[in-house]
Amino acid sequence: MATSARPDGTTAAQAEHPAAGAPERVGTTARILVVEDERPIAELVRYNLRREGFEVDVAYDGHEAMERARVVPPDLVILDLMLPYVDGLEVCRHLRARGPVPIIMLTAKDAEHDRVLGLESGADDYVTKPFSPRELVARVRAILRRARDQGPADAPLVCGSLSLNVSTHEVRLGDRFVDLTAKEFDLLRLLMSHPNHVFTRDFLLEQIWGYEYSGGTRTVDMHISRLREKLEDDPDAPRFIATLRGVGYKLKRDAG
Repeated sequence: MATSARPDGTTAAQAEHPAAGAPERVGTTARILVVEDERPIAELVRYNLRREGFEVDVAYDGHEAMERARVVPPDLVILDLMLPYVDGLEVCRHLRARGPVPIIMLTAKDAEHDRVLGLESGADDYVTKPFSPRELVARVRAILRRARDQGPADAPLVCGSLSLNVSTHEVRLGDRFVDLTAKEFDLLRLLMSHPNHVFTRDFLLEQIWGYEYSGGTRTVDMHISRLREKLEDDPDAPRFIATLRGVGYKLKRDAG
């Protein structure tokens, strides 16, 4: 008799009795908000996340997503770019304005322009359809693991007029607050933790996005560019984050 396959490609028997060596489940108390108007895709994502032990809420349009996030704040959002009523970019901006919740943009578009728009709107990562459910779950786990590992006991980091407080997840430049996405915050934190140390793009990509991330180092460049726009008086002549051509980036110890 034929054995029916589950949404992630496993059989029912495999789902009930996972093979030895299966990935450990992390974030079992984490709540994920999936925002996707295509119900088969939404159910595919929900099934695979629940199978890993996550609590999952689903919204099928932009209005519903913002309301669900208001009533029950999620620990991470998986957000489709193309949504009815309110598009994904606007939802992303709305969620980002409310706090530093990590956001993974889920989109059918593969053009760099759309990826950049998503990142500039506050998304921390993106996955392009068609996607591997295992890859998506791996990215969710990696982002939540990094958030969990950032303990509140970390001392504030200071570099001239620039300060980063890990406990409050706040960045100040002089007497003004700087609004950063979760990925921008993680990237700046790593640079400020090791002033004058030069990090290669490959190292930053692995440390901030995780070894499971399949995107290229252009992602690092885009985030550095966005940090400069938020921190520098003149992004073309940066005083905080320096580029060493052909090598990588460093935060200047005597900046600010």
